[in-house]
This record gives sequence, C-alpha cells and structure tokens, in this order.
Amino acid sequence: MPVTRFGRTLPLIGVLAIALASSSAPARAGVDSPVLQVGTYDSLISPNYEGLAPLSSVLTLQPSRNAIGLGTLDQLDGELVIVGGVPYRVGTDGRPAPVTVSTRTPFAEAIAFTPDSSAPIPPGTTCASLTPLVNDLAGTAGGIVAVRVRGTFTSLITRSVPAQPKPYTSLASVVATQSVFDLGQRTAVLVGFRTGSDLAGVGAPGLHLHGLTRDRSAGGHVLSCIAGPDVQLSVQRSDGVHLAAPAN
Repeated sequence: MPVTRFGRTLPLIGVLAIALASSSAPARAGVDSPVLQVGTYDSLISPNYEGLAPLSSVLTLQPSRNAIGLGTLDQLDGELVIVGGVPYRVGTDGRPAPVTVSTRTPFAEAIAFTPDSSAPIPPGTTCASLTPLVNDLAGTAGGIVAVRVRGTFTSLITRSVPAQPKPYTSLASVVATQSVFDLGQRTAVLVGFRTGSDLAGVGAPGLHLHGLTRDRSAGGHVLSCIAGPDVQLSVQRSDGVHLAAPAN
C-alpha cells in the first residue's frame, strides 16, 4: 500500500514506514485508484482542527462525479460528506448544505469510486457488524477500502459537532457536545473507508461512515444503522493514499 505526499511536508515518518512495509491488500496491476487525503487522523486528534488545505485537494479525481468521501471542515465545523463528487457540510442542525471546493479542511478523504465488488446486506444487519462483511467482500483486512452502503434503513442515527475555538480541546471532549439526530426509517447513502491496522494514524481506525438521506434533508457522521430489505454494500480496494499533510 503506497503512501505518497503532495503539497506539504509530512511529520509522521514512522507511520509512513509502517504503511509502506505492512499492507496486506492485494495488488491490482494497471489500476490507479488512490485515496486522496488532506491531513491525518493522528494530526486531527492531536488535536489540530486548523484547515490545512482546500477541498479541491481531494476533489481532483477523475471522473469526479463518482467521488465519495468524508471528513470535517476548518475548526471542526461540522461533518463533511462527499457523494457524487459534491461536498456537503452537515452542521449541528443536521441539515446538509453543499460547500465550495475552496473550503478548507483539517482532514478529508476521497476516492473516485468504481466498486470492485457488491453484495446485498441481510435485513437487520447493523452498522456495528459491517466490518467483517467489508473485509470479506474486499478480500483483505488491510489497507484502506472505500465503502458505500445504500438503500432503506429501518433505523439511522447520525451526529455532528460544532466549530471549535482555540485553544483546541480533545476530540473526545468535542464529541461529548455532539448533536445527535435519530432519523428513524430513511433511504440513504452511507460512504466512507475501512482503515486497517497497517495504516493506523493515517486514517481513522476501523470502519468510518458518513451519510446523506436520499432527499438530502439530513445526514452526518453515522453512529448506528439497521439495514432494511434492499441495502447494498459496495467496496473498492485502494491502490494507495496520496497525502496533503500538515507541516511542522
């Protein structure tokens, strides 16, 4: 799993060495499907919520209309959800609103999404139990796998967080003030990434999903979900991570 740098200098050299040496994701010759990323999860939880680069840094993907992704915005101002190449901010009112690509972000990930594999999810499956299904479908527990889950959910609960002033408090302290949205039964698309232990610190560990309802009236960071009768899971193994990372 190659990890490369663009834009700024990366301070997490140890993390890079681990990522380069230990990925278990199978190689796919001739396929270029990197995750483009601003910042790192380690930097975010340090905590550093300062906008490091514009969203255009992760939305240079081709074809951009296929891009999916997630993250947050300058000063941790809400949840970022990228669907169909369009970035949305979900604030503490729970309502998604498109944002411009000039908006700065301390952490964002995106990929031009072309699924390798798709499968229906059994009704009643929870978001908490999706990781083994993702790993089985992707054929690996390592690297970063892009994930899309869409259909009707019998239960969907999301959250957002407010913008933070300096000096920044810990992410755990911010999450304690989160706004939680119980959306009930909704048709929605959930997008994000499953990050393996070999890329710990580069991305958020485990499965990280943000979502939007089909009518784009609600969304946010996914806290929990229960699949209804028509939910489809799609995955794409990434060929690497291109980082636009914070400078010292």
